[in-house]
Amino acid sequence: MNLEIRPKREQQRQKSGEETLEKQQTRSVKATSRQWVIRATYLITAVSLTCLFMQFGIVPYLATSLGLDAVEFGYLQTIYGVLQLLGGPLFGRFSDQYGARAALTLSCVASSLIFLLLSMSTNVPLLVLSRIPSFFIQALPGAQMVITDLTTPTEHADALGKLGLCFGVAMILGSSLGGSLTTHFGIYFPCYVGLIGHLACVLMVLLFIPAQTKSQSKGNPAEHSLPHSSSVFSLQEVLRLLKLPGVMDVFLIKVLSGLPIGLFIIMFSIISINFFKLEAAQAGYLMSYYGVLQMVFQGLVIGQLTSRYTDRTLLMLGVSVFSGVGLAMALMTNIFQYCIIAFPMVFAFCTLGIITDVLLTKSVPPSDTGAILGISASVNPLTRAVGPTIGGFLYRRFGVSSFGYLQLIINVALLLYIFKKKIPLNERKVR
Repeated sequence: MNLEIRPKREQQRQKSGEETLEKQQTRSVKATSRQWVIRATYLITAVSLTCLFMQFGIVPYLATSLGLDAVEFGYLQTIYGVLQLLGGPLFGRFSDQYGARAALTLSCVASSLIFLLLSMSTNVPLLVLSRIPSFFIQALPGAQMVITDLTTPTEHADALGKLGLCFGVAMILGSSLGGSLTTHFGIYFPCYVGLIGHLACVLMVLLFIPAQTKSQSKGNPAEHSLPHSSSVFSLQEVLRLLKLPGVMDVFLIKVLSGLPIGLFIIMFSIISINFFKLEAAQAGYLMSYYGVLQMVFQGLVIGQLTSRYTDRTLLMLGVSVFSGVGLAMALMTNIFQYCIIAFPMVFAFCTLGIITDVLLTKSVPPSDTGAILGISASVNPLTRAVGPTIGGFLYRRFGVSSFGYLQLIINVALLLYIFKKKIPLNERKVR
């Protein structure tokens, strides 16, 4: 009797061992394929943003050659900013409903259309028309959605930080490549390069990004039982997300903490000439300096910090550093001092940008991470839309120091607000 039972037990153990091994192998394959998708996303982001920075470099020259003055060019930029501001939340909703691959494909196709229209812009109406597809150009938010879906909450900050490395590389390559191609081959040649680059991105998205990146098993069932609108164009859904516990607090910190410096950066083309007395080439070197700092902080530093400190600690650190940056900016008098200030300024920008995105994705159900990242992505276009008006008023009325004092006041108030409300609400003591 015992002889019959033992072989059965051994067979059961062998079977369970084989099943365990099979599960481990499946998990390993999934992890490997997930890493491939993430790396492909980094590559797509780098190529797309490089072409985008090429566009930023050639549009001013194209506008000038078509006879637009500074005020009219400002209106053109405002159109671009407003369209991106409106497109961010809708793009996020589109990603949640139709998948990250469809959203990224839409973004790359829209970018291709912009470069196609720019290559045909021999008059002002066509140049204005080339701004319309910017409503769908959301390459960086689209990449953030893929990364967020494919990583665990503890991996979000490090993985999103590496997207900043792509951004820094693209800033340096795109700016220099656009200028070099324009000088040697004419103003329309970079448009053809950008068109080819984005068509290549469309192909990579279709080949390497899965149709659905969200896990179906994640999230709280109670959260999924909330009524959701099926319409992409639903303002009610945007408001619903902002009303979730902790979301509005973090979003306001994201908007307000860097607003004064954002206004300063928008006005920097004028400030660099009138206040710092820089030439165009020197201003270009300064932009490259920004790019290198961003690459270092987002690619190398932020991931190390998030593995050692809590989100609340890093949130308070970023706001505190921003307060010090504001005071230093209020007192600076020359470009050398500004280059020193840029170091903590970029650090605070990178830290708060990543930590607020991480906190926002933790505060909503997994089914809504695309929408909340789209809302988060609307902060920069918002600054670009209101920046020329508010920044111009501050600069003309109160001078460069006004940006620093406003930065100091806002971030000291935010620091007190974080202390009082214990933001974030769902902070974990052990990471």
